[in-house]
Amino acid sequence: MKTTINTEDIDVLARTIYGEARGEYKRPDGGIASLIAVANVVMNRLKAKTWYGMTVKEVCQKPFQFSCWNKQDPNRALITSSKVQEDPLFMTCQQVAQQVVAEQWPDLTRGSDHYYATSLSKPPVWSEKVQPRLKLGQHIFFQLTPQIAAERY
Repeated sequence: MKTTINTEDIDVLARTIYGEARGEYKRPDGGIASLIAVANVVMNRLKAKTWYGMTVKEVCQKPFQFSCWNKQDPNRALITSSKVQEDPLFMTCQQVAQQVVAEQWPDLTRGSDHYYATSLSKPPVWSEKVQPRLKLGQHIFFQLTPQIAAERY
């Protein structure tokens, strides 16, 4: 059964893309591909139909999964503000969200369901057990096996 994705899901996905990857957009090694890759991870989690969530909104806002939604993260205030809609880059994020949901872009991450930013002081423990599928800008993407995912959570 195909998941129904509504306008709220698209909006939350766009805000997640903006919160997680807006800094990558202007980088020569990132660009629009970085925005697409974050959306790919969300959609890969949705397709898994696991504890990640059964809707795009649930996947994006699952506690401690996408840091921009964490209550302590400064990005949260930005992405939940109405001012975000004034940024032309947010409009790009909305277009990317719509296009990825409509499967107009390929999965650049090759099935990845996790990533981390290279700006972290040290890589997450879970990343030591798997080979990266993609490095794009300042993010490294992974597909965790169900066993590794279970150990993580």
